[in-house]
Amino acid sequence: MLSFLKSGQKPGTGWAARLKEGLSRTRKVLNTDLADLFAGGAIDETFYDELENTLLLADVGVSATEYLIGELRGAARREGLRERHELKRTLHDALLRLLGPIAVPLDVGNHQPFIIMLAGVNGAGKTTSIGKIAKYYQQRGKSILLAAGDTFRAAAREQLQVWGERNNVAVIAQQSGDAAAVIFDAINAAKARGIDIVLCDTAGRLPTQLHLMEEISKVKRVIAKAAPGAPHEVLLVLDANTGQNALNQVKAFNDALGVTGLVLTKLDGTAKGGVIAAIARAHQIPVRFIGVGEAVDDLQPFAAEEFVDALLG
Repeated sequence: MLSFLKSGQKPGTGWAARLKEGLSRTRKVLNTDLADLFAGGAIDETFYDELENTLLLADVGVSATEYLIGELRGAARREGLRERHELKRTLHDALLRLLGPIAVPLDVGNHQPFIIMLAGVNGAGKTTSIGKIAKYYQQRGKSILLAAGDTFRAAAREQLQVWGERNNVAVIAQQSGDAAAVIFDAINAAKARGIDIVLCDTAGRLPTQLHLMEEISKVKRVIAKAAPGAPHEVLLVLDANTGQNALNQVKAFNDALGVTGLVLTKLDGTAKGGVIAAIARAHQIPVRFIGVGEAVDDLQPFAAEEFVDALLG
């Protein structure tokens, strides 16, 4: 339950190396086939068909796959390319162009307190992500307050409280009660204490649970009453293991809440890391953070170039 408290890193292990290792399952799906595809031979329809299958197996999705293959076809025509290996860099650059627009860092300096609301389905990793995001900003000199708005799960509340105790971060929680009331109290406490960032946990829910989706919309309205203009960021936490179902989650939560950023977790546990390309193609919502492990430093801001390099390099 408290795995996000682990340091878990070998001395000198940088983020680029951890990212590459974390994407190893997706890399294996992609690179095993891509290495053969781009090794040699003429560019023909068989090449494009095999590339399509490889991308779909990595959960890149139909729309993003069609886009990437279209980019390769266009480059081959424009530049008069004949050999497959000549298109390898083209795939890298096309993927980078696809992901670049959603690689937008979160700016928390526009408001004080800056209020972040987190949502997602059960088991996506919301509470763990809150602990990691809090640590990320605490390491950068920001004061943090946590709102234990998941009033359904005692474990979620306990998880936040343990993290708060170990890192001297205040946690506003109630043994039971209304999530909106807990978060309302947390925002007022943050104002009184001059806190920089408030991270608001909420209970997991499925998009098909319409009454719970309405409830989380109510939580957002209460946040706006506590601080006009808030929440300043609505983060949807997605488990990469869900693959293409993540697209449905984005649509449903965006319809209910107006999602402003995404957190993609558990990329190390899946071969479906290509789903980030599918998300980029379907939604222009920034991916703020990605997670590739259990350690506290294994959740970092999403940067398109280092992600593509780790995936294809």
